[in-house]
Amino acid sequence: MMNVNDLRTWFPSIDGNEEQRKILLSGIERIIRELDEMKDPEKLTLGDMPNYTEDYYNKIAEKSIVPEAGANYDDVISSIMELSKGHRFINRNYVANATPLANVASILGNLLMVLLNGNNIWDVDGSAAANAEVRVTSMLSKIVGYDPDMSSGYTTWGGQGAVFNSLRMAIARMFPHSNETGVPNNLYCFCSELSHFSLYKSMEATGIGTNNLIRVKVNPDHSMDLNDLREKMEEVIRKGGIPLYVLATMGTTDTFGIDDLSAIKTLTTQLEDQYGLAPIFIHADTAMGGMYTFFNDYDYEKNPLQFEAEVVEVLKGYTAKFKHIHLADSMVFDFHKLGQTPYITSLFLVKDKMNFQYVDLDPEETPYVGNRGYGSYHTSYTLECSRMGSSIAIYASLLAFGKEGYQQLLANYVRVNLQFRKRLLEVFSNAAVTNEVAPVTTFRFYPNEVIWEKELQGQATLSELQEVNEFNDRFAELIGIHRDTIYFGNTKKQRKVHVIDHDERQSVYAHKLYTVSPYTTVEDVEHYIAFLKQYMDIHTKELAYA
Repeated sequence: MMNVNDLRTWFPSIDGNEEQRKILLSGIERIIRELDEMKDPEKLTLGDMPNYTEDYYNKIAEKSIVPEAGANYDDVISSIMELSKGHRFINRNYVANATPLANVASILGNLLMVLLNGNNIWDVDGSAAANAEVRVTSMLSKIVGYDPDMSSGYTTWGGQGAVFNSLRMAIARMFPHSNETGVPNNLYCFCSELSHFSLYKSMEATGIGTNNLIRVKVNPDHSMDLNDLREKMEEVIRKGGIPLYVLATMGTTDTFGIDDLSAIKTLTTQLEDQYGLAPIFIHADTAMGGMYTFFNDYDYEKNPLQFEAEVVEVLKGYTAKFKHIHLADSMVFDFHKLGQTPYITSLFLVKDKMNFQYVDLDPEETPYVGNRGYGSYHTSYTLECSRMGSSIAIYASLLAFGKEGYQQLLANYVRVNLQFRKRLLEVFSNAAVTNEVAPVTTFRFYPNEVIWEKELQGQATLSELQEVNEFNDRFAELIGIHRDTIYFGNTKKQRKVHVIDHDERQSVYAHKLYTVSPYTTVEDVEHYIAFLKQYMDIHTKELAYA
């Protein structure tokens, strides 16, 4: 039977004694050692993947009960390490999405956050995270061209949190009494048809309603079609609606399409002047692409990091678009994507900190924090009341890599994708690359001849498109079974295209190679191509015998 003294050994010491420190460090050392022992550079999973039967999780639930008495230290670690078996581990074999391998500096920052365990809503309770948050907000404001004396920001729950909080801010800025009286029913928001579903969810959550979300067509490069945006905004205005908010996607999830933020700002300003509208809020969804702002002041002529010419051309194209990011009212840095930090490390960045007043709480509503005479950093404008101090992990990562370190990592993602595209088209006569050069390559296979240009121009029939979609869907299932070897991504909405015999545009299915590991090199491309070749041969044989 445990007594209180026994239970205290489960806690960090309060006096810094060596005995309790050794207990904690031995547990950390064991976890890292056993994880390392499960790693296989040729596999994606730690140990063997479980047999995921239909009742797999039901069986787990049936067996799970809270024990009457607590287990010992070793048994607890053994039990939690069982959870790791079969878990994917980010190495060169993970090319499915922007899920990174967290760098050591950010892991240590996360550990410090956990040990300090402050609530970052108020510096009295979370001074370390508040300090780090102020630092990273200023650092990143200077990167993107915001005035650091006017801007502000805070860590939140991913790109979704940034979209939701920016929409909440946009409503309250335009209608300051809406927090008390409710949201007007004639507000409309606009986004690319390839934008993340975060805005759709935020339309639900704010009460505007998804019927008032207007999706805009995209150009061949997956950026928002500005003519379509203008037409749809003017149609809303003619019908008595109010354009409230535009989501500019700066790196779509599947294809890395980058909207023309400068042109969007020019368009919204023209409409405001023409129709006497209140300022339309623009949020730059930089969750995927924001790290490429680190090239905004890179000297491409001198090229100090000696990037290859073809890599430089791609990066220059990004900079031409990202240099206008300061025009957005708000944006987000999802460090847990291309920033190589742990989940969740996202910073919501706002150009004018005065906008926080529209969503701030009355001090009477928070009598237990913030409205005392002490403490000077009270983030009562955040939706979260309990806020993790993930700014510490971001700060540690920025210190460890600096701009040049991130530039090297980000350029390597482009370098690997350039080689992959080249080799894919050399090896597969039935493949097409379906997006612009990016840290991600979307590609599509065909059962016979490649008809990508025909599909893109809307000249394919519905049955032709569906046949190719089904061919790719079956292949995705086949290689998905072997995801413990190499894990490719896939999407059932890479873009929408017209067909000649149906009124509605149709979704295009595609596969994705997303490089996010610092260990991935151009030499690994042959490994990916060989994997695809092996299973494409199996796939075509199976179809031949079907």
